[in-house]
Amino acid sequence: MNSVTMTRKTWLKAAVASLTLAATTGVMAQQPTELRVGLIPSEDAQAMMRASQQVMDQLAAKTGLKIKPFVANDYNGVIEAMRSGKIDVAYFGPFSYVLASQLANAEAFAIPVAKKSGKSSYNSIIISKKDKGLGTVPQLQGKTFAFVDPSSASGHLFPKAGLKGEGIDTDRYFSRVIFSGSHDASIMAVANGKVDAAAVADPIFQTAVAKGHVKAEDFQVIWRSKDIPESPMAWRKNLDEATKKKVAAALAEIKGLPWGDRGELNGFAPTNDQAYDVVRQTAKALNLDLGKMK
Repeated sequence: MNSVTMTRKTWLKAAVASLTLAATTGVMAQQPTELRVGLIPSEDAQAMMRASQQVMDQLAAKTGLKIKPFVANDYNGVIEAMRSGKIDVAYFGPFSYVLASQLANAEAFAIPVAKKSGKSSYNSIIISKKDKGLGTVPQLQGKTFAFVDPSSASGHLFPKAGLKGEGIDTDRYFSRVIFSGSHDASIMAVANGKVDAAAVADPIFQTAVAKGHVKAEDFQVIWRSKDIPESPMAWRKNLDEATKKKVAAALAEIKGLPWGDRGELNGFAPTNDQAYDVVRQTAKALNLDLGKMK
């Protein structure tokens, strides 16, 4: 073998090695160094940040990614942030997730498991002040009422559908209906006499009581919904697979920390898009066109 042949082989090997290194470096460069996480505003933005901080810190430690939390002013703000690619993962409500799956390429992958209850579902309740003397749904006719947000499962969709099943058109039944913007705001609207009754998530009401914001004995639960699937964590479908695996594994291991109104966590269990078909069916019962909702 002559020296020219050797030189060509050596050059080819060096070229292949160089291309391989460049390709590998390119792949490594594409791996994200941060994860942008959206949070639904079940409380005000600052309260949500504080309530989720320990979980976000653990997520950063377990994934090695810098976590950038984001709380919008309303549910649709989080959906829009995912649609426009400004966030990678979000904690949605059940209905806001259904919207996000259709409008923002979101895919549910995990749900928080409360250590105390171990449940993967919760309920919507309608509450009133005891001193108002409003203990039944028929007594609410002509009264003022608060929903949380048009895209809230427990604060709008399920109670509205449930009452419709009882022959009640909430647009006509109450003298005035408002959207408060958050479950906490609805609870305080009832507590302060701004509205006669409100539909909120049972776990959030229980948390408000536990924190001393309101007294349980001052309220009564007038109505309770059927079980609602737990609020999911969802990622952009086009998030890279390595990051998906890393995030899902990290969330599954996060235990013993507080997570918003769900209390102490016992990790995040796997879920999928099909688990929210009951939410889609409820929306259909209300003749809601998901494609037109924003």
